[in-house]
Amino acid sequence: MTKSSTPIKDFLSDYLDWLELEKGLSNKTQEDYTRFLKRFFEFLKIQGLEDLKPHQLTPQEIFKYRLFLSRQYLQKTKKPLKKSTQNYYLIALRSLLTFFAERDIDSLPPEKVKLPRERKEKTVNFLTLEQIEKLLNTPDPSNQTGLRDRAILETLFSTGLRVAELVNLNREQIKIRPSTKDLEISVIGKGSIPRTVYLSERAVEALRKYLDTRKDKEKALFINYRGKQPSSRLTVRSVERLVKKYAILAGLPLMTSPHTLRHSFATDLLMKGVDLRVVQEFLGHRNIVTTQVYTHLTRPHLREIHRRYHAKK
Repeated sequence: MTKSSTPIKDFLSDYLDWLELEKGLSNKTQEDYTRFLKRFFEFLKIQGLEDLKPHQLTPQEIFKYRLFLSRQYLQKTKKPLKKSTQNYYLIALRSLLTFFAERDIDSLPPEKVKLPRERKEKTVNFLTLEQIEKLLNTPDPSNQTGLRDRAILETLFSTGLRVAELVNLNREQIKIRPSTKDLEISVIGKGSIPRTVYLSERAVEALRKYLDTRKDKEKALFINYRGKQPSSRLTVRSVERLVKKYAILAGLPLMTSPHTLRHSFATDLLMKGVDLRVVQEFLGHRNIVTTQVYTHLTRPHLREIHRRYHAKK
């Protein structure tokens, strides 16, 4: 290990290059890590440690930084940062220390940055199949916009796609022939990881009806119909708004979002006995721990099945 005479804050550029080349992280993730680390640099400046070198960082500074984060308040709500948000800042700092270790720069080991425990279990909002049916049948199929929106809702529920993955779909990916009933397509998910998703017969039929109305040459699968000429790819925010609109029209919970349909897709599969690792593949989760958030939702259902078919002998 070598002791560097360069202040911690001046390593940011090299660190971002390391994230890109060694870790393969996207530009968006690099932007997030930059934002999180700048909070740490701000803390050092407040403490009069703006020029602190990597080898001068001590557990005492880490403790003070954790205390600093726990006492930060959001400008809009005036509420303290959530434990999960504090973790993002600390994970970024831990990653920076990992960078130092891999570059043989003397500093604290990454494990010295402890993450605060989150007390609450992550909440997963999902719809029942009856509610899903109401939502899917809400768009008006007598016009282009209604056909597009029905195709969007059917695709979200059939595939479990993230909304960002949905809006990035192109027409050329949807090859529907007269005999086509169901369809599989390849998408690029988080971390630029490809996976295959599957479109049900219902989703294919909704897409067929929608695409039959498309006379334009736009590349995007789902486009905006504002103005006289159809143009531009729908944005994530646009899809979020239209899901919210149809949820309200269908009398469903206000919290309904594109991600609710993703949760509903996963929950439905697990309720029907699909293996958790298969659901992990469908969702594109890199770690099965992420998928396990759904298991507590299915436990009561599985308990009832056990009582009905096994306990009575």
